[in-house]
Formats: sequence, C-alpha cells, structure tokens
Amino acid sequence: MGWSCSGTGSFNVDWLSQTLDVLSKQPAIGYVAGAAPAAEPTAIATLAFVAHGHNDIAVKMAEWLGKEQQTSGVVGVRSGEPAPGWPTSLAVVAWATADKQKFGSQIDSAVAWLLSHRGKAIDRSPDFGHNSELVGWAYAEQTHSWVEPTAFGVLALKAAGKADDPAAREGVAVLIDRQLPGGGLNYGNTEVLGQVLRSHVQPTGIALLALAGHNDGHGRLEKTIAWLKRSIGPETTPQSLGWAILGLKAHGVELPQAGEWLAAAAAHVNQHDRSPHKLALLALAAKGWPT
Repeated sequence: MGWSCSGTGSFNVDWLSQTLDVLSKQPAIGYVAGAAPAAEPTAIATLAFVAHGHNDIAVKMAEWLGKEQQTSGVVGVRSGEPAPGWPTSLAVVAWATADKQKFGSQIDSAVAWLLSHRGKAIDRSPDFGHNSELVGWAYAEQTHSWVEPTAFGVLALKAAGKADDPAAREGVAVLIDRQLPGGGLNYGNTEVLGQVLRSHVQPTGIALLALAGHNDGHGRLEKTIAWLKRSIGPETTPQSLGWAILGLKAHGVELPQAGEWLAAAAAHVNQHDRSPHKLALLALAAKGWPT
C-alpha cells in the first residue's frame, strides 16, 4: 500500500487517497485483512466514500448490503449469519446516505424490523444507576438496551427521516440517561451495586453522533463532550480515535491535531493488522459523518 513514516513522526500525507484506492477495489470489506466481508465495515466504507465524494463506489457497496438483507428486513453480521441483527441500523444509514431513493424498499423493510426488535425494559432497581425502563436497542434480541446499538438505531431512524418517531425519541432519552456524572458513557450501565463505572472513548463517540442536535438541559452533554476532548490523543487506538473524532465533529468540535492523529493511526493499522474496517473508519473520521 505504500504507507510510510519517518523517524520524526511525520506520516505520508496521501494516506487518505491510498486508503480509498485500496478499499475501492472490493465490493465489500471485512473486519480484518483477508476476512469475509461483513455488514458493519462495509456500511462504514460506504459512508466514507460518500463523505469523500465517491458516490458511485458507495452505491456499489450499498448494493452488497442490499443482497445481504433477509426477507424480514434484517441485516446480519456476515453472509449466512442473520442474527444478531444490530448491523441493520448501519445498513439503513448507508443506504439512505448513498441513495435514499434507490434503496427505499430496503430502508423501509429494515426500519420496520428495527421498530419491532428493540431492547427489553427491566424493572427499576437500586442496584443500577440508569433508568432501566427506557428502551433503546440491544446487540441480541430480548436483552437490555446497550449504548452503541441504541445510538446506531437512532442514527438509522434519523437517516430514514423518522427522527420524530417515538422509538427514536426514546433512544435519545436512553443515551442522555446513560451519561456518567463526570461525562462520557460506558457500554451499557452507569452504576452497578453502588460503583460508578468508567467512561470509554468508543461508546462515547458513537453516542455523541446520535445526540447531535440534542440538548439534555442539565449540562451533561457538555460534560461528555469535554470528557471526550481530553480523553483522546496520539496514543488512542485507531477504532476509538475514529469514533471519537466523528462524535466531536457532529457537535462542531474540530481538534487541530486530528489530521495528524488520523494519519498516524492509519500508518499504525497498516503496519499491524491492515484492518480495512479500521482504515475505512479513519477515512470517514477525516471528513465527518455524512448528513
């Protein structure tokens, strides 16, 4: 691929064009180099090509996602794996962004599946700090709502033009409720048995994407943005860095070091696992989530 970095820490400034060139040679991509194509990486790559103005390539990748959709509307993780169906949300975003009219029937079918396969509410308990009666989306059916699939579900409904659907509004309420006192979000819980959990970069970035345009009225969102800004840097793992920058950009926060960090992260990926998923995410983060 021709990646290079010098001892002074300067990286090939052409990493974006090289990344997009490599990704464009495949109709779909997987999580790691040489692996079977998967829905999430392919959806992320679709969005990256739209963001960089290559809609023709984006449509081809979106078509692959369409072939993976089951008659129920669900899109599984990989071919032959219809469950769990959480990647359905990302497929909706990819279709709506690439060509909403062309993929209208796929979007409608997937949205119907999402609305009928939400997370499971559980009774309130002093053992948990969050409102467990609020319903978002889960990684597996008939389980409690988690942060990332809930954020993806909200993003899907927004992309499909259903931001005012009660399910979307409740999903937003879940994400606001799951913010931790000092800012940021964990993957699911806020407090367990009296112990406040730690915030993590990736779910915080993904949640901020879904919360773009919202305000909780209590200052928690501002704390979360501030927490994320001070929690990332040149040592942040590529995947977490990509989602963090996407989440911050969605709230108008541009970090002057972001370009350098993304280039370094891309060089790191190429030198280690060459994950097309991570490279697509970094390329997307360089531009921002398409709207």
